[in-house]
Amino acid sequence: MQRNTVISICKALAIILMVIGHADAPEAIHLFLYEFHMPVFFITAGFFFSLRYLTDEATFVKKRFKGLYVPFLKWAVFFLIIHNWMFDLGILNEQYGNWTGGVTHPYSWHQVQQNLWTMVTAMGGYDQFLCGAFWFFRGLLVASIAYLIIYKGIDYLIGKSPRLLPHRQLIAPIGVCVFMLLLAAWKTSEGLRIITLIQGGYREIMGTFFFGVGFLFRKWEQHYRVSWWMTIVFAVIVALYSQYLTANMNWRSSFIQFLSLPVPAICGFLMTYNIATWLNRYDGVVKRFLVFCGDNTLPIFVFHIISFKLVSLLKIWYYDLDFAQIGCHMVIHDHAKDDFFWILYTIVGVGIPLGFTWCSQHIRKAQQPPSSLPAAD
Repeated sequence: MQRNTVISICKALAIILMVIGHADAPEAIHLFLYEFHMPVFFITAGFFFSLRYLTDEATFVKKRFKGLYVPFLKWAVFFLIIHNWMFDLGILNEQYGNWTGGVTHPYSWHQVQQNLWTMVTAMGGYDQFLCGAFWFFRGLLVASIAYLIIYKGIDYLIGKSPRLLPHRQLIAPIGVCVFMLLLAAWKTSEGLRIITLIQGGYREIMGTFFFGVGFLFRKWEQHYRVSWWMTIVFAVIVALYSQYLTANMNWRSSFIQFLSLPVPAICGFLMTYNIATWLNRYDGVVKRFLVFCGDNTLPIFVFHIISFKLVSLLKIWYYDLDFAQIGCHMVIHDHAKDDFFWILYTIVGVGIPLGFTWCSQHIRKAQQPPSSLPAAD
């Protein structure tokens, strides 16, 4: 199958928007992108779901664990190990923290052990100030496996009805999406929690829904027509929701916020897909960068927050701030509403992880032995 670089560009745009959102961008931009940028990741993941996994569940589950659980655990443990060292270096402190005033503290030996247990058993316990985006690993792992299980269940029920059999490949994926929306409505309206999931399960439920949206879009992609005017319509819809019915994938979302999420999230994905389609048509530096970025979102997820600290050092020098403000999460909040440091935070948050990734890939290539030449006749 030919590689789909449009989806790679979609993922690149989404990860850049995520970094912008974490960089204290102006409120209008912040609200706009939070309507859809995380759902885009679930939709693009669902885009590649294959029906062959319905009879090869083990392969799908192994791939999901290898691609999500293993990197989560590796990097969560890494940041757990260096957490107290970050206090020794002054990168973290108990004076400055997030925008609500919350701060982090050094771990006792007991806390280190408990966090390790939580990481292994529940994909939680990660360092909130250095790994704030790590919920996504758990969310996508649970969502993708839940989609497979629920799809199989609905497909089994359809198989019992001869009248529905001709339409099973349409009814089953739509059925999963409807079921997850009903489940999310029940959960948010009654304030329920899935106690076996860190943060209660809202992100996982909505992640399963968006994963299903991606699978459905893949089925109908050939009938979808990209147009400028529809891109503008999608952007206007997202903008209106961001101002009057604000929602995102916050784990504490209310029933009203749940109702406000699916429409702008799907419109935001279609807007992103349209833009990615146009960018994909023009070979050049921009396209190569975006494809590379979309193919390497993992290092940006893992390292953008720690990369922000370099810009925080510059901001401390520029405004003559207390050095301890480097501990602010995720960025220094002073002057954030009236300066453009969020742009520099974004460039560094994306550029440094990608730069290290590019260098490490080229070093590994250079270290590989040259392939042996074919024998002469």
